Amino acid sequence: MTVRNNWTLQEIQDIYNRPLLDLIFEAATVHRQNKAYAEVQISSLISIKTGGCKEDCAYCPQAARYHTDIEVEPLMTVEKVKERAAVAKANGASRLCMGAAWREVRDNRDFDRVLEMVSEVNEMGMEVCCTLGMLTYEQAERLKEAGCFAYNHNIDTSSDNYNNIITTRTFEDRLNTLNNVRKAKLSVCCGGIVGLGETDEDRIKMLHTLSTMEQHPDSVPINALVAVEGTPLENNKRVGIDEMLRMIATARIVMPKSVVRLSAGRNDMSIAEQALCFMAGANSIFAGEKLLTTPNPDFDTDMQMFKMLGLTPRKAFKDQEAAATV
Repeated sequence: MTVRNNWTLQEIQDIYNRPLLDLIFEAATVHRQNKAYAEVQISSLISIKTGGCKEDCAYCPQAARYHTDIEVEPLMTVEKVKERAAVAKANGASRLCMGAAWREVRDNRDFDRVLEMVSEVNEMGMEVCCTLGMLTYEQAERLKEAGCFAYNHNIDTSSDNYNNIITTRTFEDRLNTLNNVRKAKLSVCCGGIVGLGETDEDRIKMLHTLSTMEQHPDSVPINALVAVEGTPLENNKRVGIDEMLRMIATARIVMPKSVVRLSAGRNDMSIAEQALCFMAGANSIFAGEKLLTTPNPDFDTDMQMFKMLGLTPRKAFKDQEAAATV
């Protein structure tokens, strides 16, 4: 399977605009070239510090400037995170993602506590992913040394549309953080959100940015906006399943080795709609009742779906174990 980093906008546009069934078929073909096409990684995402964020991301209920029903909560204790991790692992999750409503990481006692969380969860045999905002190379290295496996930092949308959604940090700030993450040899998790009011051209440009990086993101979350009352995007319409399928399938074709994550918005999808997403190349989900602060299917519901569709949970550190045996 050839991995390319020189896709043109026109090539991606041509893929994205194919008749939907043809697009899904091609993406499914690319996906099945990976022997583990029926294997899906289960991740659990918890908010270790909720609300009160200084940013103005138009979609986010955790921004302090918006009037939502999110209550500000301080940084969790290490013991509480371990409890949540144990429940997630017992329910089949191989990765625990910890999110904090920070603009950037600061070198203080809170970061020291996060490093302790990372170390403890890593000792439990789970992949640890963090999403803490912007960070320096030195901070990325400290996370890596503590046992962090991956870092999530989405670009959210195209560079053209970015300033319509966020003004408190730039698109280049996002790319700089991603460079620091990659330099520290952490796994890069980077995708975006569909339904922000963007055009198809914006979606194609976002995929172009991701697929022309020197190294593709190891995982690419495709989120559907969950419109929250009190945010500037509260009246945005729900994204159609056809739009999600186009994004997932195109991402699978242009980034064939990346894990494509069916992320936010899954709670509003039927099992049949999710099945189409898996067919189109999605091979990761977030499980558990909440996705940071928005509703998400519970573990039991997902396990029933896995059984129905013949899907199997992916083991933690699988790629690393395979590389070690070569």
